[in-house]
Amino acid sequence: MPTLTPLTSSEVLNQFYLEARARLLEVAATFDRINRGDGFDTNDPRLGLLRQALHVLNQSTEQTTPNRAEQLQLLFSRKYDPNWLKEFTPTR
Repeated sequence: MPTLTPLTSSEVLNQFYLEARARLLEVAATFDRINRGDGFDTNDPRLGLLRQALHVLNQSTEQTTPNRAEQLQLLFSRKYDPNWLKEFTPTR
């Protein structure tokens, strides 16, 4: 079985830069559409989550904060409920 080696930083940038740039532009465009829309609610919790996500990314631009993807996944995930099965079990 061949040994897997991680890509270098330059290789990662070469492979994923254009895709990451496109996704960031889409996020910016989404914020622009939100701001232009009627009934802009600054207290909407979804907007708060998006802003928190940007904060996580902004605070961790260097290698000082690992696991950015994990942090965002946890931010957007529901808290664990040990009684989840009761809530999602269909009743007949």
